[in-house]
Amino acid sequence: MFSTLANIFRIGELRRKILFTAGLLIIYRLGFYVPLPGVDQEGMAKSAAGQSGGGFGQLAAAFSLFTGGDLQQSTIFGLGIMPYISASIIFQLLATVLPSLEKLQREGESGRKKINEYTRYATVGLCLIQAIFWINYMQNQGYVYPDLAGSPLFWIMGVMLLTTGTIFLMWLGEQIDEYGIGNGISLIIMAGIVARMPNAIIEIVNLADFSGQSGLGQASMGPAKIIFVIVAFVAVIAGTILITQAQRRIPIQQAKHTRGRRVLGGQRQYLPLRVNHGGVMPIIFASSLMIFPGIFIGWLASWFQDSSFLRNMQRWFYHDSFIYAVAYIALVFFFAYFWTAVQFQPKEMANNLRDYGSFIPGLRPGKRTADYLERVMTQITYVGAAFLAIIALIPTIVAAKLQIPFEVSSFLGGTGLLIVVSVALDLVQRIEANLVMRNYKGFLGGAGR
Repeated sequence: MFSTLANIFRIGELRRKILFTAGLLIIYRLGFYVPLPGVDQEGMAKSAAGQSGGGFGQLAAAFSLFTGGDLQQSTIFGLGIMPYISASIIFQLLATVLPSLEKLQREGESGRKKINEYTRYATVGLCLIQAIFWINYMQNQGYVYPDLAGSPLFWIMGVMLLTTGTIFLMWLGEQIDEYGIGNGISLIIMAGIVARMPNAIIEIVNLADFSGQSGLGQASMGPAKIIFVIVAFVAVIAGTILITQAQRRIPIQQAKHTRGRRVLGGQRQYLPLRVNHGGVMPIIFASSLMIFPGIFIGWLASWFQDSSFLRNMQRWFYHDSFIYAVAYIALVFFFAYFWTAVQFQPKEMANNLRDYGSFIPGLRPGKRTADYLERVMTQITYVGAAFLAIIALIPTIVAAKLQIPFEVSSFLGGTGLLIVVSVALDLVQRIEANLVMRNYKGFLGGAGR
């Protein structure tokens, strides 16, 4: 391991890429703490802490988890990278239903650049809309200083700063893609998640109780709880890596071709189908959708304060509610199949196999091959969705049953852990490729000098 790390810095190009990427991520973290002028940051932080269990608290926690921003402190990067992610997802989905975008996708590099250009324009529009709503919310809640409340100058300044912050983060991600190593947008999101880990460690230290009187149902953390958190953290990461890398390999036979006196082809290969084909997207969609019922019911409860039914309904959509858990699992399964149906095209894959002279043994090329691939993907998607549902609910169950703070239990599963593991695996594989290409030994072993 240490020799591999030393080899990374022996290669000048790889060393420059890693240092460049680290420098841009440091810039992102510095800008994360630059406050938005005219906003009472202390009052906003106190109010957000008091609403941690309600709809706004869930929205702020989910937003900060996978956007790189934070609604609990209004900074120039407050919107994070979410508008760009939303625009990318919108164009991904539109490309499956609009023939013009589908044609652009098939044009290769030129079409991809055109779609990226449309995505940037859509990002600016989404930023303006979200910034207007966010400024209006802060003003209605009294977070804006009275001298600036309602001022057109404050509105223009706030909207422009929030929009520019997101555009700057998008530019940082593109610079990492071009001159650094790894996926820039994913690394920015991962940096925001990993930056919360010291707070979780400090929380464990503050709650640590080695007197022997701390039980499982108490808020303090005794030796048994601390050991459980450490072991569970390692076990969940190992399981996440396993299911992220898991594949169902379909045997592919290549047809033989005669060229003169030579016989080409005939090799037996494999078509890998990922068990977790949707990645982290089903959890992102499900957790985002589960936020809004609580917010909407809370808004109704504020209008009808005498209604005990609305207050009970609002409690149904808290993280520790059984109804919330059942609805969450159902949405994870739905979006896992939905995202697989959008991204996985068995007919196109079967046609490509036929065009390249390959076939699945025992199946005719064409429709029968497409039906078989669709049936296999449906079966393995069920396993992947079940895993995602378990990972998504582990933090909630641990926090509720063992009285462990959610800030600590969130690192035992959920969206954040999946994002960190996926991005870290991708980064390691890219570094591995650079090392092996230059005849150095990589992280995964193998010969090298």
